Amino acid sequence: MKNILLLGATGSIGDSVLNVIKQNNKELNLIGISFNKNVDKAREIFVDHPYLSYVHVEDQKAYKYFCARMDYYPDSSPRDWTHRPSELEDLINHESIDIIVCAISGFAGLKATYMAAHSGKKVLLANKESIVAGGDLILPIAKENKTEIIPIDSEHNAIFQCLNGEKGTEDVKKIIITASGGPFINKSISDLKNVTVKEALAHPNWKMGNKVTIDSATLVNKCLELIEAKHLFSLDENYFDLVVHPQSIVHSIVTYIDGSSICQMSSPDMRVPIAHAMSDKNRIPIDFNSLDFTSLNLSFQEFPPDRLEIQSIAREVCNKGSNYGVVFNAANEIAVESFINAKINFDKIYEVIYRTFDNKNVSKDLSIESINDIDMQTRIEAKKVVKSITN
Repeated sequence: MKNILLLGATGSIGDSVLNVIKQNNKELNLIGISFNKNVDKAREIFVDHPYLSYVHVEDQKAYKYFCARMDYYPDSSPRDWTHRPSELEDLINHESIDIIVCAISGFAGLKATYMAAHSGKKVLLANKESIVAGGDLILPIAKENKTEIIPIDSEHNAIFQCLNGEKGTEDVKKIIITASGGPFINKSISDLKNVTVKEALAHPNWKMGNKVTIDSATLVNKCLELIEAKHLFSLDENYFDLVVHPQSIVHSIVTYIDGSSICQMSSPDMRVPIAHAMSDKNRIPIDFNSLDFTSLNLSFQEFPPDRLEIQSIAREVCNKGSNYGVVFNAANEIAVESFINAKINFDKIYEVIYRTFDNKNVSKDLSIESINDIDMQTRIEAKKVVKSITN
């Protein structure tokens, strides 16, 4: 039985993780969760998982509310409810935990991923932003502590599976990361000025959280995934191509120097990479939508020409390293937040990123403190750009 700590339990990735655990409850046990503010969802998880022993609540008001709500269940067990950062670190390193799932959305997940990298445990990583912003810091720490990091983003897990059994990446010629194209496939940026938030959130293939869905609509998500892949697989950015694949069936393709190309295929379902990452030698089963290979119609398109500038910035981040990923990620998070809150039009998301990133010089100090400081300063600058656009 593997004991699992699910960080970011109330989000969309958390839902998929919980489903995989439920289908394999003789092998997998949810022993702990963390969440920010969604008390009602956390309470449902608690009630559904009788062996849940640890609950960490990030938000202090939510923590008090959660404790008050759980007073209705005096005979249920935590056992252990916490809310201080030091208590989260203690929980991550608790000897009873075998697998840590980092599913906290956005830059907010950096702290937990950083802690998990020190743990020496198996870490399932869904928080790409922590690697984009802190990959140069986090991955060496993980290696030093023999922490096994397995990505559960569909694209990076696909690459991980295609590399399975290979001794290294020296035989890799090219890696293709696919993008669905989102709800605005085949539309130019100039066509998207007046799209609504509802339209941008209407992804044709995937059910995801709001932030990642908007990132998919802008294709910035692929740029973040390019940076993450560079870190995770220790390959230069020129090994990676970004290709639009509307059906979201082929998640990544690895081409080797002998001409062989291996791809990973599945229906668009986050439970597939999660189940793979939770397995050991033998894969664990889930109920899934089988592919009908007799009726598959797969197509691939070049990355849209008017999105090449944003891809170019992502490649610049890969080549410069240091803390440029912090700047790129923070500018995007502010831009997306501003669009969702109706402060800017959809097409201005790109402008916020471009202008915030332009000629940005950042410290090369690799520490969690410097990353947080650069993130804070970048958000201030990005908000100034948003204000200049809206005036």
